[in-house]
Amino acid sequence: MEKQRNGIGRRKAAVTRVFLSKGEGAITVNGKDYRVYFPLVYLQNQVERPFKTVESTGKYDVKINAIGGGVKGQAEAAMLGISRILVEMNPDFRPALKAAGLLKRDPRSVERKKFGHKKARKSYQFSKR
Repeated sequence: MEKQRNGIGRRKAAVTRVFLSKGEGAITVNGKDYRVYFPLVYLQNQVERPFKTVESTGKYDVKINAIGGGVKGQAEAAMLGISRILVEMNPDFRPALKAAGLLKRDPRSVERKKFGHKKARKSYQFSKR
């Protein structure tokens, strides 16, 4: 049996450590089934997307440790981590995953709050008189 591979995925403040091994397709996130952890269907699809792209659904068991951020950020971080491991295991998967945009880390994050402002860009109300 092939050894377990691990990778990391990040998105906003979320960080996921992903462990992939040969199996029958079980995906667990922080000890729970991913359908329980991510109740929204589109977040479940994000986690499954790398496997659907390379047509290897049900061939690998995945264990994900997710910390920080929100559920959407964690789902997208898991997607990146899974994609990176699949490429490491089989370099032939790279063109398909790259074309689907699954190997790119999304750099967008929250803009910092500036002093003298309510939020990053919103100001206090200005009164001329």
